[in-house]
Amino acid sequence: MDLELKGKIALVTGASKGIGLACAAALAREGAVVVGVSRSEANLAQARASLAAQGLEMHAVVADLVDSAAAARLVDEAWARFGAIDVLVNSAGAARRYAPDELEPAAFRQAMDAKYFSYVHVMEPVARRMAARGQGSIVNVIGQGGRQAGVMHIAGGAANSALMLATVGLARAYAGKGVRVNAVNPGLTRTSRIDEGLEASARTSGRSREALLEDELARIPMGRLAEPAEIADAVAWLASGRASYVSGAIVPMDGCTVSVI
Repeated sequence: MDLELKGKIALVTGASKGIGLACAAALAREGAVVVGVSRSEANLAQARASLAAQGLEMHAVVADLVDSAAAARLVDEAWARFGAIDVLVNSAGAARRYAPDELEPAAFRQAMDAKYFSYVHVMEPVARRMAARGQGSIVNVIGQGGRQAGVMHIAGGAANSALMLATVGLARAYAGKGVRVNAVNPGLTRTSRIDEGLEASARTSGRSREALLEDELARIPMGRLAEPAEIADAVAWLASGRASYVSGAIVPMDGCTVSVI
């Protein structure tokens, strides 16, 4: 299926690893001009080399999106260097996992900065510019932790919930201006985030990471972790013209773990 992304300018935050890198690869494979963003220049260089080995190209811009001024400069720079942004994929930032007795106000602040504001700081100026052009697509990679409370992910889950509301709110605000805003909610996915979550759970429970992972897999009806490329395929479709009548959607991708209507 042609996703009609050839030649489109796609800005991907968090593109240096994990799901963000997989999204960059999927969009580049469809012929998009991909501009990858990370706060780490070294990680971006590794990501570009990884994509080049697959015959794919990604431009790179370094920015810390927790800083609203840095995010605004990023949008200005990307627009000036590469042209009007057709697609924005937000996959930057991750809230740390905390055991309940480790939660303090600073933990909630870290979660909102890392996961909520790092998205909103880019999404808001890009959405306005897209609306002025009368076209554009935004896809946020959020997480099922915002839909189902987990004791190890209270602060991060709250940030995810806020981001889901911002996603559907902006979708409605810009629906009449040619801008679509959607999200995917991954469950457990084979990235470095798995190790962080298992480590936090192990500190609290005293159990081994292997036993904890076995328990997590047993709760997933499909019986396995998601692969980053599977999440990226859904993101690419939502970003594309093939999803032209889809906006304000939050797509669960958790192996059917959270059954909701």
